[in-house]
Amino acid sequence: MAGVNFLAKFAGAYRHGIRAVVGTPCQHIPPWAGGTRVRFMSALSSQFEEAKVRLGALKEDPVTSKRPGMMDFVGRAKWDAWNALGSMSQEDAQKAYIDLVKSLAGEEEAKEAAQAESGQKYKTLLVTCKNGLRTITLNRPTKMNAINIDMYNEWIEALKEAAEDPSTVVTAITGSGNYYCSGNDLSNFTNINPDNMHEYAKDAGLLLKRFVNAFIDFPKPLIAVVNGHAIGVSVTVMGLFDGVYATDKATFHTPFSALGQSPEGCSSYTFPMIMGPGKASEMLLFNKKITAQEACDLGFVTCVFPDGSFQQEVWPKLEAYAKLPAKSLIYSKALTRDLEKDLLHKVNDAECERLVERWTSEDCINAIANFFSRKK
Repeated sequence: MAGVNFLAKFAGAYRHGIRAVVGTPCQHIPPWAGGTRVRFMSALSSQFEEAKVRLGALKEDPVTSKRPGMMDFVGRAKWDAWNALGSMSQEDAQKAYIDLVKSLAGEEEAKEAAQAESGQKYKTLLVTCKNGLRTITLNRPTKMNAINIDMYNEWIEALKEAAEDPSTVVTAITGSGNYYCSGNDLSNFTNINPDNMHEYAKDAGLLLKRFVNAFIDFPKPLIAVVNGHAIGVSVTVMGLFDGVYATDKATFHTPFSALGQSPEGCSSYTFPMIMGPGKASEMLLFNKKITAQEACDLGFVTCVFPDGSFQQEVWPKLEAYAKLPAKSLIYSKALTRDLEKDLLHKVNDAECERLVERWTSEDCINAIANFFSRKK
């Protein structure tokens, strides 16, 4: 939570009586006389300390070092408000800090309350099931649906729930907002230090193996409804789906070598099988991004819809699928997929083993560091 750490550091500077914003000279607090003023500052300091404690309890990263995009109106307003603190007096900045933390905490509490009221048990997913069609929506739109540790575990659990629920016939995966999924949340790498690097990589490899196994072993029809750009592992596991329906504005990107990593999601096997070795190498080795139509021409995407009518066209099609006899679908999938299941598990094991090595390698560490440097 880089933003929380930055805010906490900023708050600590005020506690010691200075204004310490990057590019802003320090300014000592002027002495004040008078009992009313002292009592006011004492009360303000108390609220300020409470705000810092409350900030530390936030689950989401409230402030980033980069100004949010043009369409993130709320995020840009918060970013501008926070960075404007550098021109305030200490007293005004403390007030603004308290108000900002209250706002952030209030939003998070409201989100949790809405989640509880809707009966959702997941923090990063929205799950619905109606008339045999279960929809799992990746729900981190402000993070472009990047997969953090919570989402990995919840996605595994949601697939298990869909597999075991007798009322679920067909399961669809889609994204909220403008992205389908931007792949791994690279902030997963920010808590690593040299002392725990190998242990962290090993644990991450086990989690990834469980994640991909959940797709290999999923017994029912599984459809990707690609509403926007798809990156990384969200693309590679699509080779294990039974159908991929995409808007014509979607793109598919697997930039592994650019980050010093290697393929996962059984893509080292499924991509060459689906699109041929040469085209698979362009994606998996040389970081080529392809459009939805290109992916369809290669046999990777099942069908492409115009973006303007995507939602209106794709869901009725899946609802019709969900009305088909459930056992017939399960048995038919088993006949077409089970012969390769043992091989897919071996491929997954090999890919995860290689990635554990990659994550601790010098070229991967340097590539990720350069990525964060470019973002800043």
